[in-house]
Amino acid sequence: MRSLLVVLAVSMWLFVPASSAQQVSNLPAPAGDCQVTTAPSGRAGSHLISVGLWPEGMVVFKPGGPGFITPAGALGMKFPWQRGISGRLKIDGRRLDADAPPLRSEVPFGYGDRGFQSSYIIFPTPGCWEVTGRVADASVTFITHVVKVGEGPSWRRQ
Repeated sequence: MRSLLVVLAVSMWLFVPASSAQQVSNLPAPAGDCQVTTAPSGRAGSHLISVGLWPEGMVVFKPGGPGFITPAGALGMKFPWQRGISGRLKIDGRRLDADAPPLRSEVPFGYGDRGFQSSYIIFPTPGCWEVTGRVADASVTFITHVVKVGEGPSWRRQ
């Protein structure tokens, strides 16, 4: 039963209506040399560790959209991970196209030692970001373009 609930939750979370996907494609292309990671399956990685990617390699913070903004202006978004080996997920990353503090992450307990794991990745600024997730000796790295449209999402988080 738990597996079915996890599959349903991940499916609902990853579902992007066509209108949202169209809005993403109307945004400007990533600036400079931001070679975003995309995958036909929507996932990057291997059977040891993988991550769900946002459409077109872009994490878009827009009015009415998902994600949150911290009081300092950092941008947080949920990412789903799959762990094929046992261990705690650790996430780090850096901005590639300008100086910025490193990203932060929140990896909640309660998902067990393997399998599905949710997380929040908190980007200090918009831009081109390289993100690496690690479990034990396995890792996956992806590049994403973080975009803030207008005031961003309405959720303001402490």
